[in-house]
Amino acid sequence: MQELRNQILCGDCVEILRSDGTPFADLIFADPPFNIGYKYDQYQDKKASEKYLAWTRDWMGACVGVLHPHGSFYIAIGDEYAANIKLVADEHKLVMRNWIIWHYSFGQQLKRKFARSHTHIFYFVKDAKNFVFHDEAVRVISDRQKKYSDKRANPAGKMPDDVWNEYPRVCGTFVERTGFPCQMPESLLARIIRVSSNEKDWVLDPFCGSGTTATVAHKLNRAYTSIDISETYVQAARKRIADSEGLPVEGNGSTDWPEHADAELKWLYSENKIPVRHLCANRSLLSLFTKKLNGRLQKKRPYTLKEVSDRLNLLGSKLSPLDITRRRRMEASSLEE
Repeated sequence: MQELRNQILCGDCVEILRSDGTPFADLIFADPPFNIGYKYDQYQDKKASEKYLAWTRDWMGACVGVLHPHGSFYIAIGDEYAANIKLVADEHKLVMRNWIIWHYSFGQQLKRKFARSHTHIFYFVKDAKNFVFHDEAVRVISDRQKKYSDKRANPAGKMPDDVWNEYPRVCGTFVERTGFPCQMPESLLARIIRVSSNEKDWVLDPFCGSGTTATVAHKLNRAYTSIDISETYVQAARKRIADSEGLPVEGNGSTDWPEHADAELKWLYSENKIPVRHLCANRSLLSLFTKKLNGRLQKKRPYTLKEVSDRLNLLGSKLSPLDITRRRRMEASSLEE
């Protein structure tokens, strides 16, 4: 399977993964077509339900076959087939650890029912007692720390809830958007890859699309394999990987703040949901934030509180692609506390 390592491959994921069947993946993230009529380059996203479910069993089975016994398997899916994904996972004896709801703004606006503003993300493992889970890598500053300065709070922060509302959809106006119709945000994949894999581990994405999974895996020092039936998507993903070489995030870096440091700062900021003004004015919160940032960066000379505060203020609205309404609501909330 070494020929798959650090490759973006064009082809059918079921055929490619079943060609050997030897376990190699430590973590799998799959964002398959939802069968609701998206316009893809090659795939026809409107199949008869029976045919779609048969294909779902095939690709999930192929993925389970190449997943290590200690491996984790995340699947993003829409409402229409979420329950079916759980049933197929049960057939493969996968253990569900979380049924996550990714809630976002800029959802699909509909005329005859409520607007859709979420995606399901299943988190499965093969073995209920043997899996990778780095809680310290994804803990966020808790409300006890943010609002109440409660000394009983865990200094490391709290685990994120199973409703994730820190990550807006990658809309057409966002700089990060590559042109793919349903692109995942890098920050969301960073959380999954950090918590469920080690550095040097192997991350598989059977539906490459825009290449977000492979790109983030590469940035976080993991091996990757991504597969897509579209040569156009494959070529674009390969270019995205090449362009990200040595630059773990998009943004404007500098000698003191290289690209990867800005990346971590942006991701950490979006996860902790504390307005810049409030964060920089509260020394205790700024200390917690700076400690988490330095922990992720592992710099020989950690950033000081002043350096982090100055960078936060300089980056301003570029920290996260939150819409203006939500940002104002966050600012107003902090002023009311």
